[in-house]
Amino acid sequence: MSAANNTLESCVSSLRSSMQLLDSSINIIDSGTSDFPRLARVLQATRHFELVSEPELQNAQSALLSEIQPEVESMLDRVAAYLDKLQRREESLIAKCELQEGRLSSRHPQQQYHPRSSAPSSSQAAVNPMEELKMQQLRQKKDRLSYAVGRLELQANQRERQLRKSMAGF
Repeated sequence: MSAANNTLESCVSSLRSSMQLLDSSINIIDSGTSDFPRLARVLQATRHFELVSEPELQNAQSALLSEIQPEVESMLDRVAAYLDKLQRREESLIAKCELQEGRLSSRHPQQQYHPRSSAPSSSQAAVNPMEELKMQQLRQKKDRLSYAVGRLELQANQRERQLRKSMAGF
């Protein structure tokens, strides 16, 4: 029985040694994997910038251009129509001003050669300053409108240049 006892002791000893080895392995694995969630987060591949191929970029640019270009053309057409409208209004005001000047200049000789009296009456004297005031107001309005037209033309040209620059970038 001593031989069986010896064999049993050697089995128990071998089992204890295996258990210690297994316990040591479990501790090593536990310490190696305890930081696994943080490692997974650190090692997770996050792409902040994606590389796009040249054909994809050109396709995107052409799609954007085809989407934006009709709007830009529409806005340019509206600006051109508005500028034409302002130009017609300016021409109309100039014509109106010239007509008023013609009327005023034609009245002055009539007043001087009026058969009833050589001096203008008090009602005629009151009308002339009013007409002159009106003419002055019309000139001021004409100046304001021409300034506004000039400013709008400059803005339109500037926007057109900016648009061309941005389109050239595409």
